[in-house]
Amino acid sequence: MIARRKVGKHMVNPLGLGCMSLSHAYGFKPEDADAERLLHRALDIGYDFLDTAAIYGLGHNEKLIGRALKGRRDQFTLASKCGFRVNPDNSRSPSGKRADILKVLDESLSHLGMDHIDLYYIHRPDPEVPIEEGVGALADAVKAGKIGAIGLSEMSADTVRRAHAVHPIAALQTEYSLWTRNPEIAVLETCRELGITFVAFSPVGRGFLTDGFPERVLTPDDFRAVMPRFVEPNYSRNLALLAEFKAYARDEVGCTAAQLSLAWLLHRDPTLVVIPGTTSIAHLEENMGAVDVTLTAAQMAALDAMINQQTVAGPRYTPGMQATVTTEQFV
Repeated sequence: MIARRKVGKHMVNPLGLGCMSLSHAYGFKPEDADAERLLHRALDIGYDFLDTAAIYGLGHNEKLIGRALKGRRDQFTLASKCGFRVNPDNSRSPSGKRADILKVLDESLSHLGMDHIDLYYIHRPDPEVPIEEGVGALADAVKAGKIGAIGLSEMSADTVRRAHAVHPIAALQTEYSLWTRNPEIAVLETCRELGITFVAFSPVGRGFLTDGFPERVLTPDDFRAVMPRFVEPNYSRNLALLAEFKAYARDEVGCTAAQLSLAWLLHRDPTLVVIPGTTSIAHLEENMGAVDVTLTAAQMAALDAMINQQTVAGPRYTPGMQATVTTEQFV
């Protein structure tokens, strides 16, 4: 069992739960009753760091968590996010303006039925508003007792430093897994230097580094269906990597592919936290088994060589998606 890790003022299980898929994005949204059962099961088996956002289901995700776990609020640390504006045509765009951030925060608190959120992130950088403005707004929210700590999501090392100069940043959230190594360019080291907890989202490669593919077929409303790594010819090349990875998990380590993906991250850095998401209680339970997987230095090196930025086919985002973040890219 891996020891608890620090997020802001809280010590949490390093295996947290990303709740986005309970409301949107992956082509299947469970019935609310099923989602509520999953949330309760998560707390029952040791998940105590839950991650949501105002934009997930346009409030649905926050309302779900607030309703389902109202009587268990003292059993988990909660993170949510602001930083998007919903436009009249229901499209969304980043907004780091002070007024917008404080408005969304109040909406988050209302949706959750809470008067305090433990960690509140700015979800995406706004290219038209300095990060200092949004962080300043959330600093005032800390003083007002509405949030406990400030986080950033999908932002560059330079942006993190600028934000941290305004108010201490407790956590930085970015995609990180065997097949997405971008944080290794700069932000991981920046987080270590500044004492910021790194939170890895999509730690199993958006579900790819599991035993689910190639049997899983992506539906048109699943946003992975347009992501470069899931589109031919990249997809077939990545499936070959996946077959090797699944065999290594089974034959060399004795665990599932998802557990190996998560264990690699947990061994990679002794301070980071991972937040895989799922709509399946069986997968929820499987993922928790990752904390009991022990990897040797030789196994870590073998995995590093097997799946990395050189061996994976295709970038992680389309050009349009990449334009919404400032995280560093490999050239």
